[in-house]
Amino acid sequence: MKLTGIELRRIRMPLVAPFRTSFGTETERDILLLRAVGDEAAGWGECVAMSDPLYSSEYVEAAADVLRRYLVPALGARPEADGTAVAPALHRFKGHRMAKAALETAVLDAELRAAGRSFARELGAVHDRVPCGVSVGIMNSIPELLESVQGYIDEGYVRIKLKIEPGWDVEPVRAVRERFGDEVLLQVDANTAYTRADAAVLAALDPFDLLLIEQPLDEEDILGHADLARQVRTPICLDESIVSAKAAADAIRLGACSIVNIKPGRVGGYLEARRIHDVCQASGIPVWCGGMLETGLGRAANVALAALPGFTLPGDTSASGRYYRTDVTEPFVLADGHLPVPAAPGIGIDPLPEVLAEITTSTEWLPL
Repeated sequence: MKLTGIELRRIRMPLVAPFRTSFGTETERDILLLRAVGDEAAGWGECVAMSDPLYSSEYVEAAADVLRRYLVPALGARPEADGTAVAPALHRFKGHRMAKAALETAVLDAELRAAGRSFARELGAVHDRVPCGVSVGIMNSIPELLESVQGYIDEGYVRIKLKIEPGWDVEPVRAVRERFGDEVLLQVDANTAYTRADAAVLAALDPFDLLLIEQPLDEEDILGHADLARQVRTPICLDESIVSAKAAADAIRLGACSIVNIKPGRVGGYLEARRIHDVCQASGIPVWCGGMLETGLGRAANVALAALPGFTLPGDTSASGRYYRTDVTEPFVLADGHLPVPAAPGIGIDPLPEVLAEITTSTEWLPL
């Protein structure tokens, strides 16, 4: 496929409610969308970088800059480009995985739309719907937390994930377990908020029969996670530490995790995400698909990934209404705790023109 250019489009979307984690509180999303335009079709990619470098070193403004200065010109230097060519074309540029992932996804989407093949089929999906969990942010009080969890259970979510931080961990988990019982699938996410000295606090979560503790320590502290895994009974899941298939293989070999959260943006794209899935599946390590508050465009691709055979735990592929009153696409709606896997060509969904126009804050055309 011959690419003619890449459109960078910034949109702003308010969240239905503030979303608080150990690294900050979000009330709206400044999102960078990419549209890859080819001679046969156009495709969409969503950059999951946040406004500030808090979750990772990447942030929206930097992603737009590196795409403009380096990544898009490097891709344009190739006479023809398909999805598998993107990573090799960008390999010499260090880091910036979220920007690279958005570009690769847009090119893949255009290529697959032109060929009439779905994203799910291309990745190797084996399911036509996926079970959905929900991520519950840190609240101001336990009664507020319990009310929020009750609402998500009533909506049909099959798994609850609680964000935790020092001082908001054992008691919130205890309260949720006591209120909703052992039948609720429950896990926690620390987003690197703890240190090795907090092992006793994290071990105090063991009696609550959690599915996992997600990323308790710093992303670079693989050995610390391996030590922690020997001190707690609850399975350790890595998120921020897993940036590639190699990183996943190393963490598994060292015993730093027994579960892996795969976020395509964090690892450089869906093709690398599939490689991580394959590494974990070969090692008997279950995986699940994490979320970054994506719009319907990113959600569609995540749902396709979550339909691969190794994704045996419910992911954070929540319904559109979990985060946005009005999505940029037709909304994803929960049905019996599941979301359908798009089957149309490419990612299988398009932005709604009138909504896209209303929320767009800037556009930039980068010819190739």
